[in-house]
Amino acid sequence: MPVEREITSPVDLCLPDGRLDPAAVGWTRQPLHRASLRGWGRAKRWEYWGLVTPTHIVGLVAASLDYAATLGVYVLDRETGQEFVKDAVTPLARGVRMPDRSGAGTASGRGGGVSLEFVQRPEGTTISAEAPGFRLEAEVPAVAGHESLGVVVPFGQGRFQYTLKDLGRPVRGRLVLGEREVVIGSGSFAVLDHGRGKWPRSVTWNWAAGCAPGRAIQLGGQWTDGTGSTENAVFTEGRLHKISDDLTWEYDRTDWLKPWRITGPRVQAEFHPFHERVARSGLVVVSSETHQCFGTFSGRAQADDGTWVSLDGLTGWAEEARNRW
Repeated sequence: MPVEREITSPVDLCLPDGRLDPAAVGWTRQPLHRASLRGWGRAKRWEYWGLVTPTHIVGLVAASLDYAATLGVYVLDRETGQEFVKDAVTPLARGVRMPDRSGAGTASGRGGGVSLEFVQRPEGTTISAEAPGFRLEAEVPAVAGHESLGVVVPFGQGRFQYTLKDLGRPVRGRLVLGEREVVIGSGSFAVLDHGRGKWPRSVTWNWAAGCAPGRAIQLGGQWTDGTGSTENAVFTEGRLHKISDDLTWEYDRTDWLKPWRITGPRVQAEFHPFHERVARSGLVVVSSETHQCFGTFSGRAQADDGTWVSLDGLTGWAEEARNRW
């Protein structure tokens, strides 16, 4: 069984010359890495918050790619299937600021009619977002004993990524779409994807995340395969159970709404989409294509003590993203 090193004390992501610090390679249960990135041109920094409510799904992203910034707002009405999308790109990452640590400081981005702000404090995160016809104010309180998955993935000389996935956080607030106001409260949860690193020019990844009260699943694929690191884990009552196997992803790229299968020695998951979101961009220096499907999970994943955790009824998403950046 593959074993990754658990890091239990604070560590810098990089050496003083900007190369990956070997001591940073491993995984954590809490944010312990400081993203001490150096240099310009291949560094990527982003914050993504996904909010799932009984009526809507919201995705918010602020990303700095050094030579550009991307800001995005996405809303799905789960009853009607109607989407609200507003994206913006600013040159040289103007208007975007990113703290070095997850859970501390303010990440924000403004430009092209989109304004995003994530204020991180020990007691939780405040989310504020605005775009024409859209406004969101939400609180994501911290929960005692709640663990998140932080992983450093080494790609090769000078290329590496620190990712932190925080699943199943409670969220409350208010969403305004045009003249409609939606209260975010009971039955809602939030997921954070915090990323800092230096990437290859081209990369493809899979990501799946699903949550229900007391349970969550976090799975990744392609981008971590063969690196010795994975971003796979199952959570029970806020406790992280790390899964270090590379997984097999099976899905139909001609029909994204067919069931997906994600399997490995400790994962037997099936994902059942109910909606597909397609996002494409083709700028001079950045091109991407993402198919993000929202749906529910079934199957099971194995905890550290050998018991199997049911994934039935978890709600979330599975995606494939192809980037040249």
